[in-house]
Amino acid sequence: MFYYLDGTIAHLEPHMAVVDCGGVGYLCGISLKTQAKLTLGKRTKLYTWLNVREDTFELYGFYDLEEKNCFTLLTGVTGVGVKVALSILSNLSPEQFVLAVLGSDEKALTSAPGVGKKLAQRVILELRDKIRKTYQAAEGAQDWGAVSPEGADKTAEARMALQALGYTAAEAASALRGVDPELGLEDTIKAALKGLVKLK
Repeated sequence: MFYYLDGTIAHLEPHMAVVDCGGVGYLCGISLKTQAKLTLGKRTKLYTWLNVREDTFELYGFYDLEEKNCFTLLTGVTGVGVKVALSILSNLSPEQFVLAVLGSDEKALTSAPGVGKKLAQRVILELRDKIRKTYQAAEGAQDWGAVSPEGADKTAEARMALQALGYTAAEAASALRGVDPELGLEDTIKAALKGLVKLK
């Protein structure tokens, strides 16, 4: 229903922002990462996700589409609600989250409040193969079910992470061209994301 809100930040506090759009204030749940990028009184665009249930009508806002895509992935995991998803994304950037899932890094996920070892394992179990299958289908290439992320080529890993964040295979490949090959995996993804933002 709502794709984004473009307006002035009228109120801001941990995990909550009010966006004034033409005199109407929209209350949005937000991560701490998004909150850190917002300024009271400044015009901002927030990408949104609407949670509608029998007794609930809640709007959530994200500073960029990468965070929104990760939030959508997380809320599709059994036992992960919006509060847990926001907790994880308050603690990890989108690229850190994707790398934690692909690298089976339970410690990174459990560093978020409210996330225990069993839940972290479930997130990894349900999303790792989903991310790999998405990449494999787009690439029509090697079977990621038989290749560990640690043993994969760094560029391929970076492309897989970018696709998990919502970019097409072509966009990911284009963004990675010209990125310093000496950079580590996380920095490679960050550099590619900067290039993708400039293209928007």
